[in-house]
Amino acid sequence: MLRKDPETMHITGASADPEGSAAMLVAVATDGHRLALAHIPAPSGSLDMPGIIVPRKTVAEILRLTGEDDKRSLHIAVSLTKIRFRLGDLVLTSKLIDGTFPDYTRVIPAGNDKHLVVEREPFIAAIERVSTVASERGRAVKLTLSQGRLELAVNNPDQGSASEEMDVDYTDTAITIGFNARYLLDNANHMEGETALIKLSDPASPTILVDREGADTLFVLMPMRV
Repeated sequence: MLRKDPETMHITGASADPEGSAAMLVAVATDGHRLALAHIPAPSGSLDMPGIIVPRKTVAEILRLTGEDDKRSLHIAVSLTKIRFRLGDLVLTSKLIDGTFPDYTRVIPAGNDKHLVVEREPFIAAIERVSTVASERGRAVKLTLSQGRLELAVNNPDQGSASEEMDVDYTDTAITIGFNARYLLDNANHMEGETALIKLSDPASPTILVDREGADTLFVLMPMRV
């Protein structure tokens, strides 16, 4: 189980990437059920930045103020207790969280040997369609995988059931696994490539989701009982 820490995001100082070819700036967040890890080439001035924990509300506010199409430079200054963002004439200062972020590297599975490749947009659309009958409390969607096929199904005793099949790139042993539909959609919608790679182990173990095209973001999602 991922350790719950829903109100923060951890940003580490620049470090070498797995191949040692470049310094990277790493950000990670988890709420106990899912984890997101992103890294980018280290910006100027970040090489000596310590690991810090930023409140989630602060991150959300910066995202709201900048927007996806904002091309302005964002300047960041860090002290022992505070972080300051400067965007043009706008300055936002926030306290940092005092504490130790959980060791996220321990919850990223290394042995997920069942690989599913899906077209991202059709996958998103299929989840949205079947989850229209999911309960607000559980929102569980069941994925049943066999050779080249994926069935998505939702069963709600109060509102009925829905299922849909799609062709996928999958050649491993059959498996049935459940996820929170909203979490699965969040992960898929934050990818950028046309195809997503989903690495599975078994119905009770964490699953990895990444852009097949090699984007610098990795998601870990805990399954649900279905």
